[in-house]
Amino acid sequence: MTVNYREKIIALWSVFLFGTIFHTQLGLMPLFYGESVAMSGTKGVTNVSDLWLMLGFFVLPMIAIVATIFNNSKRYKVVHFGLTIFYSVMNFLHIFLDLLVKPIAWYQIALMVILFVVGILLNVVAFQWMQERFDRQNHRQRLPSNQI
Repeated sequence: MTVNYREKIIALWSVFLFGTIFHTQLGLMPLFYGESVAMSGTKGVTNVSDLWLMLGFFVLPMIAIVATIFNNSKRYKVVHFGLTIFYSVMNFLHIFLDLLVKPIAWYQIALMVILFVVGILLNVVAFQWMQERFDRQNHRQRLPSNQI
């Protein structure tokens, strides 16, 4: 049975992206009940640079999904693995910072922990994918010449 790392990566990025979008939606849910939501920036107005950062945070996984479909190069695999590590670090920091906000929204923390675990799985699969070609070369070298 062949392990298809690319399919696993695309599935994990998709789950991560849906979870991130749901995290944002959960933050806005109080609006539907007439309650206020915390605003960033000065004077309650969201800073435009914050919106660009959020756009980048959502777009990079989308780009990674498309690039993973079409790119199987060693260089891309290394860059992709670095991207997954970056997102895991960012998710860990986000969980930590959300624990400092009062009152703590435990439903958001629970979702972020799930996303963090998905991110760790993504790290593992991306690492395995990055090592795939290397492992095949080592395996080939270990086989007797009549089995190659």
